[in-house]
Amino acid sequence: MAIFKKKPEPELSLADIILPEHVGIIMDGNGRWAKKRGLPRSAGHTAGAQTFRKIVRYCSNIGIKYLTVYAFSTENWRRPNDEVSALMRLFKDYLTEALSDFKDDSIVIHFIGDRNAFSDELHELMDDNEEISKDRDGMVLNLAMNYGGRAELVSAVREIAAKAASGELDPSSIDEQMISDHLYTKGQPDPDLIIRPSGENRTSNFLLWQSAYAEYVIMDVLWPDFKEKDMDAALIEYAKRNRRFGGV
Repeated sequence: MAIFKKKPEPELSLADIILPEHVGIIMDGNGRWAKKRGLPRSAGHTAGAQTFRKIVRYCSNIGIKYLTVYAFSTENWRRPNDEVSALMRLFKDYLTEALSDFKDDSIVIHFIGDRNAFSDELHELMDDNEEISKDRDGMVLNLAMNYGGRAELVSAVREIAAKAASGELDPSSIDEQMISDHLYTKGQPDPDLIIRPSGENRTSNFLLWQSAYAEYVIMDVLWPDFKEKDMDAALIEYAKRNRRFGGV
């Protein structure tokens, strides 16, 4: 009896696949990266920021239309004060640099999350980055800062409830689209793919509503070590998935 061996699947490249329209990244592993090297956690965040700049430009160059990165969660305020202070300084440096670094890029910068907890200086830098980039026609970069999926839903519910209480809308008209229209990402497509470096298997309160049908790719690489080849691997893995959206 002849035994037929299954042919190995051909290796794919980005040229062979359809890219997701919207990608989310949970930037995780900065602290562990620093600990492995005997460095303070702030050094990990600095290295992670360099990776962030590189991956943002790479995603823009290959044709990703929307990129949402988890920079600072509502829970991150619980970290040691010196680490939070270092992150705030890093955000200030990045936002200041972004005003000039991205001036020749087509990237549109958008912040999602509750800005009220940040300093006036950071708040102003966020506003400046959004204003300067708003008329660009390239990739939309959503920076999730002081962001939490549950907090986002609470904010949306409060806005809708206030409109219902004032008679602006009939509660019976509330549907999924209305809720989506009151989220920070209103007007944007839901993420197709969410990438989590560092090997952790958690959503960590990231885009809870929007990620209902997103494909998750968990990667065993710490964020500061994340390279363009890792991005390619995640995109190719996504392309292999059979997305049925609850159907057959």
